[in-house]
Amino acid sequence: MTKRTKFIVIGAVVVVAGGLGFMQYKKGSKKGTEVRIEAVQKRDLVASVTASGQVTPRTKVDLSADITGKIVALNVKMGDMVRKGQLVLQIDPQQFESQVQRAEAALANSRARLAQARASLQQAQNNYQRSADIKKSNPTLISDEQIEQLKTTFEVNQALLEAASQDVKQGEASLKDARWQLSRTNIYAPMSGRVTRLNVENGETAVQGTFNKDAATLMTIADMSVLETKVKVDETDVSRISLGDSAVIQIDAFPDTTFIGRVVEVSQSSVRGATAATGDQAIDYEVKIRLVNPPTDTRQDFSATAKVITDTRTKVLAIPIIALTVRENEELKSGDSVPNSKAPAKQVGKKDVEGVFVVDGTNKVTFRPVKVGIAGEKYFEVLSGVKEGERIVGGTYQAIRELKDGTIVREAKQPEQKPGEKKS
Repeated sequence: MTKRTKFIVIGAVVVVAGGLGFMQYKKGSKKGTEVRIEAVQKRDLVASVTASGQVTPRTKVDLSADITGKIVALNVKMGDMVRKGQLVLQIDPQQFESQVQRAEAALANSRARLAQARASLQQAQNNYQRSADIKKSNPTLISDEQIEQLKTTFEVNQALLEAASQDVKQGEASLKDARWQLSRTNIYAPMSGRVTRLNVENGETAVQGTFNKDAATLMTIADMSVLETKVKVDETDVSRISLGDSAVIQIDAFPDTTFIGRVVEVSQSSVRGATAATGDQAIDYEVKIRLVNPPTDTRQDFSATAKVITDTRTKVLAIPIIALTVRENEELKSGDSVPNSKAPAKQVGKKDVEGVFVVDGTNKVTFRPVKVGIAGEKYFEVLSGVKEGERIVGGTYQAIRELKDGTIVREAKQPEQKPGEKKS
């Protein structure tokens, strides 16, 4: 073999070996679990609780009738503004005027009987007193039996006077009640506001609302200048809400606008409701949020969604919520080991630890416990466990579930961004 031939052969071997090495490198670079890798960095976080409900006025009054009768005058329409003391509805007063007249006549009759009883008592008293005086001066002129009869007549007239006096009081009470019922034929606005609900028409019969308030409600007057959103918050979140917390409110009727509100009341007792699917009891608490500068065309019972801001953090280390996972820690033993003791240490079980998978320079991952603080929409505040700039596995959820210490990972390719599309 000539020297030229040897160089050709050696060159060919080097080329083949280099090609095989490059192919092996490319093959190795494709190994590893595909994950999304993200660097730990500082972010601004906002913790919130989201709940839905309805817009209601802070003050509203449901008007109902205290008597039953036909409506003869309806002076308002739906949506009208009324002032306090304005006559809004009248019930036919004829029946109640008659009752007042009957009560007045009965009272007059009772007073006449009282005057008669008073006169009879005076006469009986005089007769008894004169006879008693004669009996003292001359016992033989009037017998003891006559004195007893006169005394009895006097006592009977005393009782009749007392009965007549009570009849007068009863008549006065009946007249007062009849006049009260007559006054209830005119229904006045108890407050200034807008008529937001009108359930009756002129000519219908108004009924008393003793047993069925909803059926007896004639109209609702509401002060629409101060509006609140009543939302139901789950028991797991209500403890994070405090009076004065700010809120961002989205009203369905105004989809392109958000409004600011403040928490003004957190109920101390729950509002229970059964879930149709499972029959379990869902425990919610009612939270009232007052709207700041609501639009003038807001109406009662508009659907709304409120996001209550419970806490904020500025420039704190944060990790993606999806990156936080749980792994079972090593078995824990209670107590320190005692020298020369033959008794084995007592096993007390295992403990789940929250943490993230940190990626080193060789793309190997290591599970590291972390302590987290508040939760924003996408990120947790991290209090300890990682440092700024460290790389961690930030997705996917399925990949994180299957990771173990020492697993080799490779970063997934990000999809190309389309023109005009916002970067997530």
